[in-house]
Amino acid sequence: MRQPDIEIYIKDSNREAISTWLTAALDAPCVWQQKGRVSRCQCAGIAVVWFEQAVGKWHSLLLESDSTPWADDLQCAQTAADLLQVNVRCAPGSWQEADGEADADSWLQVRADGSIESIIWHTS
Repeated sequence: MRQPDIEIYIKDSNREAISTWLTAALDAPCVWQQKGRVSRCQCAGIAVVWFEQAVGKWHSLLLESDSTPWADDLQCAQTAADLLQVNVRCAPGSWQEADGEADADSWLQVRADGSIESIIWHTS
């Protein structure tokens, strides 16, 4: 089942590298508008938000659409980790506040070498 949006957290990268990757993956250029640490663009009709250092040294990438090349956060995280050669974190599934706090700190980390591990990550 496709997730309604994609959100991943990327370490040791920058907006230019993300833009190059998304332009190739979505076959459309990303023209960013920046306000402080948050940049937004429309890329192939998909609203994209890049939040620099959203959680410490981790940058948030949000694709607000279910029409991405990736069915879920993990697929996107695996692609990003492989192509950007950085560590990427994502939720293990679609999570909403109504789901409660019990699993809010459960994350998956995809390493640049492709390995995946379950972690506890306190983001607040």
